[in-house]
Amino acid sequence: MNLATPPRHTDRRAGPRRAGPRRCRGRSLLAATVAATTLLLGNVVLQAAPAQAATLLSQGKPATASSSEGAGTPASAAVDGNPGTRWSSVFSDPQWLQVDLGAAASVSQVVLRWEAAHATAYRIEVSDDARSWSPIYSTTTGRGGTETLTVNGKGRYVRLYGTQRVGGYGYSLWEFEVHGTPGSDGPQPGNGTVRIAGSQGNWQLLVNGSPYQVKGLTWGPPVTEASRHLPQLRSIGVNTLRTWGTDASSKTLFDAAAANGMRVVAGYWLQPGGGPGSGGCANYVTDAAYKETMLGEIRRWTTEYKDHPGVLLWNVGNESILGLQNCYSGAELEQQRIAYARFVNEGAKAIHAIDPNHPVTSTDAWTGAWPYYQQYSPDLDLLAVNSYGNVCQVKQDWINGGYTKPYILTEGGPAGEWEVPNDVNGVPNEPTDVQKRDGYLRAWNCVTGHTGVALGATLFHYGTENDFGAVWFNIAPGGEKRLSYYAIRQAYGGASGGNTPPVISNMTLSRTTDVPAGSTITVDVAVTDPDGDALSHEFKVGGKYIDNSGSLVTTPSSGTGPFTVTVPQRLGVWKLYDYVRDGKGNVGIETRSFRVVAPPVSGTNVARGKPVTASSYQQVGDGAPFPPSNVTDGNNATRWASDWADPQWLQVDLGQVTSFDRVQLIWEGAYARAYRVEVSDDGNTWRALYSTADGNGDVDDLSVAGSGRYVRLTGTQRGTGFGYSLYEFGVYRR
Repeated sequence: MNLATPPRHTDRRAGPRRAGPRRCRGRSLLAATVAATTLLLGNVVLQAAPAQAATLLSQGKPATASSSEGAGTPASAAVDGNPGTRWSSVFSDPQWLQVDLGAAASVSQVVLRWEAAHATAYRIEVSDDARSWSPIYSTTTGRGGTETLTVNGKGRYVRLYGTQRVGGYGYSLWEFEVHGTPGSDGPQPGNGTVRIAGSQGNWQLLVNGSPYQVKGLTWGPPVTEASRHLPQLRSIGVNTLRTWGTDASSKTLFDAAAANGMRVVAGYWLQPGGGPGSGGCANYVTDAAYKETMLGEIRRWTTEYKDHPGVLLWNVGNESILGLQNCYSGAELEQQRIAYARFVNEGAKAIHAIDPNHPVTSTDAWTGAWPYYQQYSPDLDLLAVNSYGNVCQVKQDWINGGYTKPYILTEGGPAGEWEVPNDVNGVPNEPTDVQKRDGYLRAWNCVTGHTGVALGATLFHYGTENDFGAVWFNIAPGGEKRLSYYAIRQAYGGASGGNTPPVISNMTLSRTTDVPAGSTITVDVAVTDPDGDALSHEFKVGGKYIDNSGSLVTTPSSGTGPFTVTVPQRLGVWKLYDYVRDGKGNVGIETRSFRVVAPPVSGTNVARGKPVTASSYQQVGDGAPFPPSNVTDGNNATRWASDWADPQWLQVDLGQVTSFDRVQLIWEGAYARAYRVEVSDDGNTWRALYSTADGNGDVDDLSVAGSGRYVRLTGTQRGTGFGYSLYEFGVYRR
């Protein structure tokens, strides 16, 4: 969820780039002249070539650079064996170009075939991990042309590091040749190596030396079910899964992924992961014990799985930079975010020390987190973001922020609750099945549209859950495939054809804002099936916006369309779900909200506004106090709540002896299992009117006739572990 946009960045190279092709042709002419002179006079040899012939190690290997002048001059052009292609950097010092030999090798010779824009001062360095470098040659009098350098060093990575240019352009090499004796003491391409190759704006992910585009889904089912689900996911083009935590159980998922030619973005969970509403509030400024514990977990499981063929990359944390706003504010929030980003960098360094063969990233819920990573997490190999309705803005945010690393989308899909307008009942207006389908396609198109920077996506979500969140986001809740499942199949290039889901084009309810508790509504659903299958309907209700319960419960219905559907007794805003099935494993799901209100009672509420007393009332706690006077204020949003003990009572003083013929009790979730209704003329002597031992809460509409000045409700057994809680205590007279 992109809740903020990073600071805008102006690319000062935009102007000169426009004139680039004309300038490059001029430089090519100069280079041709230099080349011709070299042929006449012989190559410039700075040191004698080694006596023994060495193997060319660098050609075709992954190359990266500090920068690239443009898409036509990538780092890879310097190791492609083609003397007509070149790498060139931006016009500043210093700049570097490095090649990954795949394993530590003995390097005896480096040949630099310069274009006209060469280095006068530079050094050649080697490294085992692309982080700690050792120089094996340096000069401040580079002459350009072809420089053949006799060197002696050993490493997997070889780097040219330029510190001074000739002229006003950048550095430019036709070829960067590394010669020597190949090594075999390190991971070879084909043995589990994953790396990011390329240069600024022209990156790609390489797995075992081959390009790899992340076509993924976030993973929800138990890992024990992976071997059952993954062949199906593989068939629709999925090659990657994403998790949020790594532990002993992860091996089962990694094994199943590897067996199906897939890989896993393996997560490490940090507090307060999950963005808004998440739990846990670690103090990244002062809590050294927590940080050391989590570093221990990171080291432990990285060591355990670093050589597993099912691992794609490591992901440290999820949405915590955003989530820290739930724990801190003001200047303290800023310090915590900086400390968190620094800790993420510690995690990345710990992983790299153990596993140099898999990249490391960190996910947050907004691109506004990226400046923290840019400044305080330099050891991350790539960026990551969760973005839904705003996913197509990520590319521009990356450009505006002036970032120098590629990224992946680690969650994405249709717009979420936090991104859509509210409906007439004040709840988020959930996208339709068709809109969700289109949302996944849009997300993927926006990711793939950022060529050379966005390396793919793990879209949200594949799971077996079948609740509120699952209907909003799952592509196959309960194993039933939706339109979004087939949209991802289309996006990822999976096998086409086969039976597809029903398509719901409209759903209307006869009443939406004032449905009497326990009554019925008429539901009209417009649906077609592309395959002409016979369709069935199952209606469910969910109380997410009443008590935050995500569960969905089947509710009685009848008819073949329009349908008559029974609504719950409990007051508040509910969501109605229509599951339309084709009998072939596919489902269309549409949902609308409706508000349940107390059934209207004819006559006058003689208790409205009258004095109320009670045995007790809750005076502290969230939303408190809950005084007894709330039950006669005519407002179904205010309530009385008692102490958490039996018995408790509540009584209203009608002011004088009054006859009535109906009592209506509107319960909150904490209701009475057993209670009685009594009447009195003096508040001392009571006559029983009604009693029950099997109350179920919601609305009790009681046809009881009586006469008296006082009417009392006495609860003798609570239906929950809380006290008794009542929204309204209505006493009616016709």
